[in-house]
Amino acid sequence: VLQSSNTLKASYEDWLLTYGLSISPFRMRWQTALFNRQFYSWGRWKPRFLYLWFSIGMVFGIVAMFGSVVLLGKTLMQTLTQMLTEAPKAQNDRMLQVVVSVFASGLYLRSLIIIMCHKLSTFGVVPGVNLPVSQLTYFFSATLISGVLHEVGHGVAAIREQVRFNGFGIFIFVVYPGAFVELFTTHLQLISPVQQLRIFCAGVWHNFVLGVASFMVLFLLPAILFPFYYTGVGALVTEVAEDSPANGPRGLFVGDLVTNLQDCPVYNVEDWNSCLGDISEKSQVGYCVSVATLQQLSFPARVYRRLDGTVECCSNNSLTDICFSYSNNLDSQLYACLPARKVIEASKVCRTNMDCQKDFVPSFCVTPSLENQTRLIRVKHPPHIDMLYVGHPMHLQYTVSLSSFVPRQNFLSIDLPVVIETFCKYPLKCLISLSGALAVINAVPCFALDGQWILNSFLEATLSSLIVEKQNRELVGFLILLAGSALLAANVALGLWMVTAR
Repeated sequence: VLQSSNTLKASYEDWLLTYGLSISPFRMRWQTALFNRQFYSWGRWKPRFLYLWFSIGMVFGIVAMFGSVVLLGKTLMQTLTQMLTEAPKAQNDRMLQVVVSVFASGLYLRSLIIIMCHKLSTFGVVPGVNLPVSQLTYFFSATLISGVLHEVGHGVAAIREQVRFNGFGIFIFVVYPGAFVELFTTHLQLISPVQQLRIFCAGVWHNFVLGVASFMVLFLLPAILFPFYYTGVGALVTEVAEDSPANGPRGLFVGDLVTNLQDCPVYNVEDWNSCLGDISEKSQVGYCVSVATLQQLSFPARVYRRLDGTVECCSNNSLTDICFSYSNNLDSQLYACLPARKVIEASKVCRTNMDCQKDFVPSFCVTPSLENQTRLIRVKHPPHIDMLYVGHPMHLQYTVSLSSFVPRQNFLSIDLPVVIETFCKYPLKCLISLSGALAVINAVPCFALDGQWILNSFLEATLSSLIVEKQNRELVGFLILLAGSALLAANVALGLWMVTAR
């Protein structure tokens, strides 16, 4: 039995070796030489152009190395200041992003775990926590693209500098995908420090270029889709969650075009989000109602205060009536239970009674008396009847999906621009973020990061005449790397504390 188990284990290891697979706890790695011919083709394409291309990348990498130190120092100071304040910001004002990238050279493998704290935009990137499950494919594909382009930069630059290229591979660390290239270490050691700089800086340079390209695609997306879809006419509803307050016979449907939220015009999804944000931050608007209409529609009702201090004057069982408050000429606060749709549909928006005196008709500005943070929102989506939404504005934002692109022809699917929009807006933003992390943080003069090799090559290229002894240059480099590693470690530790301790 023991001999059979050993034979089976040997066969399994041979099979893994044959296909370039390596499996260890938390990591699965695949390496191949199938793409070597393609890499050599890229590395020998237009040598003068590649020389200029990677020379620019070298300058960028050196600038990024120094800039990353400034960035980390500033981030550390901001984090320390936030820790010492009595009223720190909410925990989701800052976000911990973990990006895994690997760059293998010769006989060893360097695992790069890059942690970057930055402002949270639409949502975070912690899979399964604050990243929707539907977005996982986009997130992981963006992560893999960033890693692959990073390593392609190293590989092509190495071939351009006559360094032997051994292979390319991809890996999965826990759940995060990444890529790596394997180069011949002896060749790296024989070339000049400037040539080494072109190779080591190529990865961060390619990530920077990828970020710029991603931004350009986002900027030009309306022009790219212009022949088939037009924009600037409203926000097209593409999905309404089943548990959404906007779901119902008087609510929103797929294919509806939202043009207004209250008196806020909506021309695209950004306007939709902006209008909801303004409605959430500002006080509830009122509606002009004539005295005659107010007397006709109102009916006696018991007035009582809710637990949060707001006033209610309608029956709890009413689905169409809302309690409104208004001030008469004696400045006393009055309340009336009114049918919401009849009050709103023929009325204009107001803030005070003075806003309702323009038509020389005695009128009051009646304001819905709702619970704190709750708003009455009038959503226009012609030709359908206006939707009246009562609830928190953010619930409406999170449960209704929209697109800025409206099909020019009926046979065009509204799902196609949704997929393109999602893949462009989220992953490209993610790519910009991930590429920014790789391009800047990866350039930090820190052990095991590209910045270590960039710094060593930079010191060899610049300090050889000033510090003759190689050991002294290595000592200077070691001290700088030690300081950079401590700076990065401090940012990581405090970033983890900011996320987990709140």
